[in-house]
Amino acid sequence: MNAVKVTNDAEKREFLEFPPRLYKNDKNYIRPLNKDIQDVFDKKKNKFFKTGECERFLFKNIQNKTVGKVAVFVNKKYKQEQPTGGIGFFDCINDQETANFIFDFCKNWLQERGMEAMDGSINFGERDKFWGIVTDGFDEPLYGMNYNLPYYKDLFENYGFQIYFNQLCYSRPVHGDVSRVFTVMHAKHAKNPAISAKPMKKNQLEKFAKDFTEVYNKAWAEHGGGKEMEYAKTLKMFKAMKPVINEHISWFVYENEKPIAMWMNIPDLNQWFKYLRGKFGIWEKLKFLWVKKVRKNTKMVGIVFGVVPEWQRTGIDGYMIWEGTKHLRKHTDFEVTELQWIGDFNPKMMKIAESLDTTVTRKLATYRYLFDRNKPFERHRTL
Repeated sequence: MNAVKVTNDAEKREFLEFPPRLYKNDKNYIRPLNKDIQDVFDKKKNKFFKTGECERFLFKNIQNKTVGKVAVFVNKKYKQEQPTGGIGFFDCINDQETANFIFDFCKNWLQERGMEAMDGSINFGERDKFWGIVTDGFDEPLYGMNYNLPYYKDLFENYGFQIYFNQLCYSRPVHGDVSRVFTVMHAKHAKNPAISAKPMKKNQLEKFAKDFTEVYNKAWAEHGGGKEMEYAKTLKMFKAMKPVINEHISWFVYENEKPIAMWMNIPDLNQWFKYLRGKFGIWEKLKFLWVKKVRKNTKMVGIVFGVVPEWQRTGIDGYMIWEGTKHLRKHTDFEVTELQWIGDFNPKMMKIAESLDTTVTRKLATYRYLFDRNKPFERHRTL
């Protein structure tokens, strides 16, 4: 076995092309956009290079055939009990000996840089993309979500990795029965003339960015260590999302025009990107617009849900969900809504997801391997 550091264009292409060969018989595999992966390793685009180090490797057998790949990295902002590095973008043939060689290589690389543990398969960046190993629910992945073959779980666990935390994805059918609690609460608040619900509009992004920021900061800032969203950042995010915003699936609730709740959803971009085979050049962008127009997107993704403190536990969430659901059932083709993953270390968020009448339909795991095998293993602390 030979480890080859990715440096030249041919090796960078092979890093991208190995997974499609590995998954060629898997009908649920959706190739990520090349640009999304390349951006992770671009020092000009990934801010984590300012405080960290990351390298990519291909693994070749004696026939010089690629049998695995990985990125291994140190991120000083990734604060853990012990110095912990990461491995990500791991792909490997179904062979434990090959996987062990890759894991040993990463362990040695990280130990040389003072690390005492490694987490995988994670991203050299934020947790919102390319994070975790799928262990249950091998359906088409959401945009930006990791996907792998079922045997990856065994490759990690047989080596000695343990689950640091599970990542739970909740979903529900759009046309499924809605909890009676929601309809009762809708009927209650619908009688109040001060209460209104409005879908997000593309031609009013400034207004909805302001309303989003207000609700988010009141509902969630305390859960993010006091870190508030800035209006300018929200507006920038909304403008970037504008081409894929569906005006029927994101909803805001107001009391006398003051925002008190929000339910933000977007179409699952992978339902369109899966036709582009990883590319996103000029031709692919034109094809994307055509596919977006002619191909029904049946899955939407819940990205943020929030209610300001003074309206929590009043049933206003039930009013918002039923108001929005009635509308989108009539005006869209969506059949399923899935929430971005929630860590099992966050019971408050899990409870909120369950209160939305959802069930766990997909599970990923963030694995950890302690280099000192005598050290007690501890899972992620509960928030």
